[in-house]
Amino acid sequence: MARLLLGVSGGIAAYKSLEFARLATLAGHGVRVLMTENAGRFVGAASFEGIVGAPVLTSEYERDPMRGAFPGEPGDGGPDDAGHDPIGHLELAANCDAFLVAPASANTIAKLAAGFADSMLTTSFLACTAPRLVAPAMNDRMYADAATQANLAILRERGVEVIEPDEGLLASRGERGRGRLPDPEHLLARIEALLSGGEQLTVAAEEATSSEAPSPDGRGPWAGLRVMVTAGGTREPIDAVRFIGNRSSGRMGMALAAAAQRRGAEVTVIAANVSLPEPTGVKRVDVETTAELAFETSERFETQHVLLMAAAPADFRTEPITGKLKRQDSLNLNLQPTEDILAAIAAERHENQTIVGFAAEHGGDAVGRAREKLSRKGADLIVLNDVSDATIGFESAENAVTLVAATEEIEVPKAGKDAVAEAILDRVERLRAPAQSAK
Repeated sequence: MARLLLGVSGGIAAYKSLEFARLATLAGHGVRVLMTENAGRFVGAASFEGIVGAPVLTSEYERDPMRGAFPGEPGDGGPDDAGHDPIGHLELAANCDAFLVAPASANTIAKLAAGFADSMLTTSFLACTAPRLVAPAMNDRMYADAATQANLAILRERGVEVIEPDEGLLASRGERGRGRLPDPEHLLARIEALLSGGEQLTVAAEEATSSEAPSPDGRGPWAGLRVMVTAGGTREPIDAVRFIGNRSSGRMGMALAAAAQRRGAEVTVIAANVSLPEPTGVKRVDVETTAELAFETSERFETQHVLLMAAAPADFRTEPITGKLKRQDSLNLNLQPTEDILAAIAAERHENQTIVGFAAEHGGDAVGRAREKLSRKGADLIVLNDVSDATIGFESAENAVTLVAATEEIEVPKAGKDAVAEAILDRVERLRAPAQSAK
């Protein structure tokens, strides 16, 4: 269990913070909430208190009945706790494992960057030495303004992790742009990755502060890049209703597509039997079989800068039988290997293209097999999933991978797939750094 301090500032996106508090509490974390005065115009303190089971603080002058404790801790800071009554904003900041401000309005971001201490939220933020994250949410013009971008740059320089807003419909009727607060699941995944990821993922998060910094035009650091992602699992028909396939849901591929889109890339996802919706602004092409996946990927590859082959193609196909087999029919399938899409695509590559393959291995020397695949397929990076762990990978909201490159192996420990996607793209960005600097 982690002790999460949630700061809520005034903005229409404050309603999403309620869902974040609910998800974090269900995940076993202890959550305390601080609200600015303006936040109370959008959501009520009683709603948060009912969800997290702890009082919400709105003023640095009010007493904290829980004396800086978090739900789930022994005693919860109740009346049986003896000793000096601590100062609320200092005690909460000292006891939390992470402090997230979501939504972070333009006004609150400006105050945090300037070091203002004029509310419970800003005072606690200033006193907090735990990891701090801010999730901006506002109109796209306010977000793109030079003042807001300068304030966010200051926060990044001070080690604050900035979770970039999504692009889509905004609160103002008819307006669309970058400024939407990311989904609560993504916010929670980022915090969990930061806290449980250990040294490797912490490094990735620190590197993300530069990779996520938007370009001067507000479109993101991957503006101008074309990224193609394959997702899901292909199906090879046996008869009219049966098929050979696998359990891939497409969650990892969709998480990668969303992460690339947030960074400003033009993203196309080739979805093989994926029931999940594609992220806003991402072009989608649906396929069923391995041959269809190979065709659609090959057709578009020449114009792409980055290919993320997260789909799980079926390894075998058979000549389909007309109609529907009956249960009593005996059946002998003549299985033939399907085409090696990754190797074929890599053979067509040209300069300044980056190819990332995925490998699902089951125990043993999984890293060794992934490294052999890296060389044999001609990829720049292999993302290794050890599917012997039933709690991650296929159909799960979480994953743990090893990034296998030519000269290194980076472990990305168990986290939400959104956070794992960010770590993968951070490594892709490092791989592409020489090509980008040569432009």
